[in-house]
Amino acid sequence: MEFSRRNFLQKIGLGITGLSLAGCQHSMYERSAASKPNVLFIAVDDLNDWIGCMGGHRQVSTPNIDRLAKSGVLFTNAHCTAPSCNPSRSAIMTGISPHKSGLYSNGQKMREVMPDAELMSRYFARHGYWAGGSGKIMHYFIDAHSWDDYYPAKETENPFPRTLYPEKRPVSLPVGGAWQYVETDWGALDATDEEFGGDWLVSKWIGEQLHRKHEKPFFLACGIYRPHEPWFVPKKYFDMFPIEDVELPAGYKEDDLDDLPAGGKRRGPNRYFKHIREHGQWKKGVQGYLASIAFADAMIGRVIDALQSSSYRDNTIVVLWGDHGWHLGEKQHWQKYTGWRVCTRVPLIVRVPDGTPGLHKGTKAGSRCAKPVNLLSLFPTLTELAGIPAKSDNDGVSLVPLLRKPSGKWDHASVTYLSKPGAYSLSTERWRYIHYEDGGEELYDIATDRYEWDNLAGKPEYAGKLEELRAMAPKKFAEFVKPKDESLPKLVWNAKGDEPVPASKPDGNVFDVVFINRSSSDVKLFWVDRAGKFKQYGKIEANKRKRQQTRPGVVWMIADESGKELGYFEVGDRSSRGVVPAQTKTKK
Repeated sequence: MEFSRRNFLQKIGLGITGLSLAGCQHSMYERSAASKPNVLFIAVDDLNDWIGCMGGHRQVSTPNIDRLAKSGVLFTNAHCTAPSCNPSRSAIMTGISPHKSGLYSNGQKMREVMPDAELMSRYFARHGYWAGGSGKIMHYFIDAHSWDDYYPAKETENPFPRTLYPEKRPVSLPVGGAWQYVETDWGALDATDEEFGGDWLVSKWIGEQLHRKHEKPFFLACGIYRPHEPWFVPKKYFDMFPIEDVELPAGYKEDDLDDLPAGGKRRGPNRYFKHIREHGQWKKGVQGYLASIAFADAMIGRVIDALQSSSYRDNTIVVLWGDHGWHLGEKQHWQKYTGWRVCTRVPLIVRVPDGTPGLHKGTKAGSRCAKPVNLLSLFPTLTELAGIPAKSDNDGVSLVPLLRKPSGKWDHASVTYLSKPGAYSLSTERWRYIHYEDGGEELYDIATDRYEWDNLAGKPEYAGKLEELRAMAPKKFAEFVKPKDESLPKLVWNAKGDEPVPASKPDGNVFDVVFINRSSSDVKLFWVDRAGKFKQYGKIEANKRKRQQTRPGVVWMIADESGKELGYFEVGDRSSRGVVPAQTKTKK
């Protein structure tokens, strides 16, 4: 009962506050910089088309996103620029495409690849705006100099406020090996939204900015983290989806990989989905995703309500976007990173008020646009709407013509770049084309095959269509820019004690690890096999480094020149660095 009472009082309190502010602010505040509109920029992490207005799953509950869609233009054929957070968000915020920048994956560092690129927030600030933000906008950093204010404090470079998680984890999905992402877990929390924190605190801070006086027009970015893993949210959101009623994804098909090229088969099945099914967690995982979406929607509702009760409601452009989609078993896949529609198609809603410089009549409420568009277009769209100069290195095309007339002529395809140069998927109004770096191809007719079950690329009658779509793709791709060694995550150094060095349990794809020898003597590098036996892989000279291919779960042992064991590293699920310390003493 206490849980319900507190939430009821919170709602009453928020309602009274909103009404009182709405009553006084219109008389107190002037419209910000009369000729320039404000921008409310809402990002949602890992959200596919599972929202009511897009019909991705019939059990979803997203009343707040749906009402925003009814008030503006919903793009039903919008696609991400890349199917993972870092390249997607970096492209959106810089306006620079991955095939121009060389930033294709999460393992890269945005500021190493694009050290001088100007973020959208700073660009708007240079043109007379106050730029503020909260939550995840960039990939796990804030880029402090690009913002006037941020919550949490921009100097921390940590965009996440305190968030309640279970003390002991994992809760639902046991760890299957070193390959497994620690956040692949879910469960209901006995907590209120406020006690949970996280996105609730983000929405609170954003609401406060919307209810204070601004001397300049604002660019206000709101990063909602859910439904990104882990899927822990208050219990009331899980209760909305009783486990016995949860429906599995409609796009799942058991033999869906049979007609795919080698590139597709490598990306399709992954150990997460197999592991989840083996432990009977598929429905519970879907429940966690649905609950996390419902929570995210409630936080978005708080932000929209704050705007509606503020003095800025009639002079603020609202944009809501998802950075990429998410698989929950489709193509035997769990997670993101693919070129299929379930992973590239994202929510995109734009609401423009009357009197906006770049679209004087604003958007028509309840409009829907089926043209293929890309999130790379957000930067040029917003500069045109705001009436500020276009950024010269933007690679996207403005969506203003479609905001003006959603059914108008549109000759552009939408390209999503995969993790390697030359690999991409391409969307038109009806067709979907995927090209892998090894030349493999897929072709789907979305008009008759919504879930991309029937690959048409190998059928002679579609040769002309393949040629047409190939011609729409870029011809040149920037090289992949490898992250600097020092920016890779650091492996734990295990100094050798009395216990034997553990055997390797290799399981997963190959990637690089960099070993850095900080000691004053040369050391030897040994691979530890599954039986615990050592195989030498050369040496690492004093104060030198060695790049080595490896797999998750592999153990690498370090010995001195005499062969004495000094310590070892256990490789996790991604590229990393193993630093041999300056003093390599064994444990006593």
